[in-house]
Amino acid sequence: MKISIIGTGLIGGSIALKLKQKNATIKIYGIDQNEENLNEALALNIIDKKADFKIGIQKADLIIIAIPVDSARKILPDVLDLISENQTVMDVGSTKAGIVNAVKNHPKRSRFVAFHPMWGTENHGPKYAITESFAGKAGVICNREESSEDALKTIENIVEKLEMHPIYMNAEDHDIHTAYISHISHITSYALANTVLEKEKEEETIFQLASSGFSSTVRLAKSHPEMWVPIFKQNKDNVLDVLNEHISQLRKFKSALEKDNFEYLEELIVNANKIRGILNK
Repeated sequence: MKISIIGTGLIGGSIALKLKQKNATIKIYGIDQNEENLNEALALNIIDKKADFKIGIQKADLIIIAIPVDSARKILPDVLDLISENQTVMDVGSTKAGIVNAVKNHPKRSRFVAFHPMWGTENHGPKYAITESFAGKAGVICNREESSEDALKTIENIVEKLEMHPIYMNAEDHDIHTAYISHISHITSYALANTVLEKEKEEETIFQLASSGFSSTVRLAKSHPEMWVPIFKQNKDNVLDVLNEHISQLRKFKSALEKDNFEYLEELIVNANKIRGILNK
């Protein structure tokens, strides 16, 4: 099998490493505007060969688009223009509705499968690619009824090789749910980091006193804006909805403290503790 990966960073690189581990005969071509990423991916044996856009697409059985979602949305129609009816295209974007809608009337729409592996870190670039990153995680396939049976089967096989469990939903529902459980987490982390940077001017103090709790909470604030600004842009309405609710919850904590209402503060914390039972299932 020949696979071309457009975007040889964290996600694309991790997929490549896992697929090569599962099948040593797989040939992986890297396509990336970032020549440094390509050279690094090649040196790390993440890809087997560099390829230009047109040739890399035309020679592959499977094309994986692993670039920021706004770029993926723009490039997907061009990719579909170049493929035959025997090739399959998938993306790995964190938002799905915009990407799906970008090709809803494309004559080769059925060759595309919208996919989101529910994994990521705050790092970016091929050197951070991890072979076992996806094992046990959810792999979301959206609008499967719009993909041809054989294209869908190809991606389901990829999900299996990545050792993920597939979940099926429509693109709009996906974007709502990811706003709740992923996108708001990043905004909160960015906001907390900015709060600390604004109030605590001594960098050495932050470094010396930062607890594991603080470090884990602001870990996502190290995530690259090149990836996350497009996500917030593509999923703006859903992110604003959950952000408004988050602000409302913060105001409850603020009010409880201002009024010395520690019984209410305890109620808020006890209610929040319910998340433990959900996450520990």
